[in-house]
Amino acid sequence: MARTEIPVKGMHCTGCERTLELALTRLDGVRSARPDRGSERVTVHYDPHQVSEERLREQIELCGYEVLA
Repeated sequence: MARTEIPVKGMHCTGCERTLELALTRLDGVRSARPDRGSERVTVHYDPHQVSEERLREQIELCGYEVLA
């Protein structure tokens, strides 16, 4: 398992956090996703053989949030 922290802009409430958590954990290979609007980050534990970090970032953007560099 790999772990990454992805900086995300646009989370304003617990609903935003839940939206991202559900969207990311539905991807094959994602074990857990923990969004934190306070730090503006999402911590993801995933299998890099099943899903790439690029795909995680794309999924966040599909939910309407901005992935920061």
